[in-house]
This record gives sequence, C-alpha cells and structure tokens, in this order.
Amino acid sequence: MATRPILRWPDARLRKVCAPVGEITGEIRALAGDMLETMYAAPGRGLAAPQVGVLRRLFVMDVNGRAGPRAPRIFVDPVIEACSDETAIGPEGCLSIPGILADVERSVEIEVSWRDLDGTARRETLAGFAAICAQHEIDHLDGIVTFDRVRPDLRAGLEEAFRP
Repeated sequence: MATRPILRWPDARLRKVCAPVGEITGEIRALAGDMLETMYAAPGRGLAAPQVGVLRRLFVMDVNGRAGPRAPRIFVDPVIEACSDETAIGPEGCLSIPGILADVERSVEIEVSWRDLDGTARRETLAGFAAICAQHEIDHLDGIVTFDRVRPDLRAGLEEAFRP
C-alpha cells in the first residue's frame, strides 16, 4: 500500500461523474488499500476515488477517525437507495478543500447498497455521521463538491477563503 496525492479543488477531475468499477480486480483492491492509507495519513474519515485521480465509483471511510479503533469500510459501486425525510445541517470538511468547513444539509439516515471487495452485494441503513460521510463521498462520485451543497450567497465567500 502507498499514499497517493489528493487532488485539490478546482481540479477538473473532481467535477467528473465516475464510471462503475465493474469487475473487482487486483488493481481495484490495491487502489482501495492505497485510498485507506491515504485517508488515514491525511487524516480524514472518508475518501473517494476521484480525489486520488481515479474516476471510478469507489470510496472508503472510517467514521471512528482518531476517536477509536480503526474500522475501515470499502464501498464499490455504491447507490443511495433511500433517504430519510429528516435532515440536519452541520459542518463538513473535505480533503480536497482543506481548511474549509461548510454547513451542509444532509439526510440523517440513508439506505445504501454496494459491493465489498469480495464482490458480495451489501445493503445497510447508515445513520448519523456514517450517513453524512457516505453522502459526501457519493457526491464526489457524481462530480459534486462541498461548495455545490452550500447556499449561493455563502459559496463565493468560501471559495475566496480557499484560494491561495
């Protein structure tokens, strides 16, 4: 495993809709391992393949972060099947937009389907921070970044604060 460079906004690859992974190969398994290592090194709690320049529908997350034992999860070709009507607004950070926190509205519970690295189909209801993190990472797979989820009157100020 190796760490990979994390793309920073406004890199155009962060705007691309990712292709399905399809067959899970040794290359995909290595990518997932590298993504976990990169996420932990950053440090972060989630990382999507396009953030390391790979335009495939794959993300990793560990909602424990530094608060507890590692609990890495790998999601291949994830799909949000359902979202709760209940939402919450809270601060989100992004490894591709370091130093910026933006208040984003998200569903507090989602049902997600995906495959694991063995190709096994999974389906689970995620709640709280896990739901928020998964929604954030799936946004990346659809070419959506945090700035796209904030009110227009706040977006310009956040973008300006991020520019070097």
